[in-house]
Amino acid sequence: MHSTTLPSNAAAAADDDRARARRDVSTIGLIGLAHGTSHFHHLLLPPLFPLFIRDFGLSYSELGLLVTVFFVISGIGQALSGFLVDKVGARPVLYAAMGSFIAASLAGAMAQGYGGLMLAAALAGLGNAPFHPVDFTILNKRVSPQRLGHAFSVHGISGNLGWAVSPVFLIGLSSAFGTWRAAYLGSALVAAVVLGLLFLNRAAIDDRQGAWSHQGAGAKGDPALADEHPMAFLRLPSVWMCFSFFFWTTAALSAIQSFASPALGQMYGLPTSATAYVVTGYMLCGAVGMVIGGFLVPRVARLERTIAVAMALSAVLLLLAGTGWLSGMASVAAAALAGIGTGLAGPSRDMLIKRAAPPGATGRVYGTVYSGLDAGFALAAPVFGALLDRGMAPAIFYGAAAAMTLGILSAAVVGRGLKRA
Repeated sequence: MHSTTLPSNAAAAADDDRARARRDVSTIGLIGLAHGTSHFHHLLLPPLFPLFIRDFGLSYSELGLLVTVFFVISGIGQALSGFLVDKVGARPVLYAAMGSFIAASLAGAMAQGYGGLMLAAALAGLGNAPFHPVDFTILNKRVSPQRLGHAFSVHGISGNLGWAVSPVFLIGLSSAFGTWRAAYLGSALVAAVVLGLLFLNRAAIDDRQGAWSHQGAGAKGDPALADEHPMAFLRLPSVWMCFSFFFWTTAALSAIQSFASPALGQMYGLPTSATAYVVTGYMLCGAVGMVIGGFLVPRVARLERTIAVAMALSAVLLLLAGTGWLSGMASVAAAALAGIGTGLAGPSRDMLIKRAAPPGATGRVYGTVYSGLDAGFALAAPVFGALLDRGMAPAIFYGAAAAMTLGILSAAVVGRGLKRA
């Protein structure tokens, strides 16, 4: 008679942990891919601004308005989509967003003037709207609490990589095929492939499965709000301070993404070939910062202090880039290296918001808070564009540094409020 040796409890627990880790990695990877694709389409238009000026005779102020349209639609849609995600689930909303990116790219490929570019900006903004409510709902619900800090880090890194790849991809395809329309056909293909991958692996992003991480031990937030009116979370001061934090920090990012390259060209007489990829450098440095920031989150009690130190570093580097004290290429490097500080702050920022959110309102809170990101982009782009039209190139960097400083103050207020709570 053969005996069967049953696995020990420890071995069974280890197997469960490995299975849980595989599921977590799959969810984190897919959401990271989707988030990177959304950031890729953030920059559907800005990298090709010089070509639109050449072909359509547009000014930087007019081009800045395209960015405004994108983020006004995205911001309003983001606040509303948080309610939709909480009601119908995150996964179908994610599919619809990818479809909108495909439509935006095709509209860009067929644009015959400013109106066509405006349509592409509007469709891309509509696609971008649900991403943060969708992403953070799925991550908070499906990823194990001990891996959530790293999930936020990967989420931020993927966004930065999307931003970094977009200029290279769009400019590269435009140069290779001799027309910027080919670049937009390529970006449509990117969104279609990602949509297909998400559908094929749909079980890993099913937010109907799993439990809210807010309900774990030691979770923060105000449980009393969970059973109240759906709008009750708007009474939380921390929600609005997080909104203001995003507003100021993305106003700074808007200056770098859309206007740092032409500003450096005006200041130092550098060719576009030397300045065009400053955004790529900024985002790659940001990705490095986010890797480090993901490890800091579980080790730091006062997250607002991490945010303050990191963003102060970025502000100093941007000020240096704007002073004219450095050589042209050194200023390009300083502007790119400023991304490290914003990257370091990213995972701490997302965890700070999670701690401020009441249970069951993840989509609504992230939708409202992240609409501050869209508001910052929408209002800052035409302001910085007008400054550049008037030849005030150093103001691009001074304004970005000032906005980061105001973001530090907002994060400090949120941190103090959570400490008192």
